[in-house]
Amino acid sequence: MRARTRRLWTFGVAAALLLAAAGLAFVALRQNANLFYTPEILAENGLPDAGKEVKIGGWVEPGSLTYPGDGSEMAFTVIDNSPSTISVRFTGIAPDLFREGQGVVAVGTFDASGTFTARQLLAKHDENYQPRELKPLGAGPAASAS
Repeated sequence: MRARTRRLWTFGVAAALLLAAAGLAFVALRQNANLFYTPEILAENGLPDAGKEVKIGGWVEPGSLTYPGDGSEMAFTVIDNSPSTISVRFTGIAPDLFREGQGVVAVGTFDASGTFTARQLLAKHDENYQPRELKPLGAGPAASAS
C-alpha cells in the first residue's frame, strides 16, 4: 500500500471513530438531560396528553402544601414567575429538602382534569450547604444573606 493510500485509510478510520464517539456522547447527554415544563410554558403551549409522563418544575407555593386523607398523600401547587400554577398530588415519601418555597421537579402524568399526579419528587436547592447543627437558630437563607 502506498503512503498516500495508507494516510487516507488512517484518516477515514479516525474520522469514523470520532463521529461514533460524538454520537454516543450526544445520545448519553440527551437521555440524562433534566429538562422540565414550567407553569408558564404549560399555560402558553397547553397541557401534554393525559397519561404521558413528563417533568414539571418550579417552586412549591408557600401555604399550598396539604396532606389530605390519612397523611400518606400530599397535595401542593407549583408556581414560577408567572401567574400560572400547577396542582400536584403525590403519594410516597418526599425528599428531605422538600418544603414550601423550595424548588421542586416532579415526574408524573396529567389527568383529564389537569391535575398532575407525581410518581417522583426531586427537591432543588442552592449550592450553599450548611449543616443544621451549625446554622444559628432562626437564621434561614434570607437572614444569612444580609
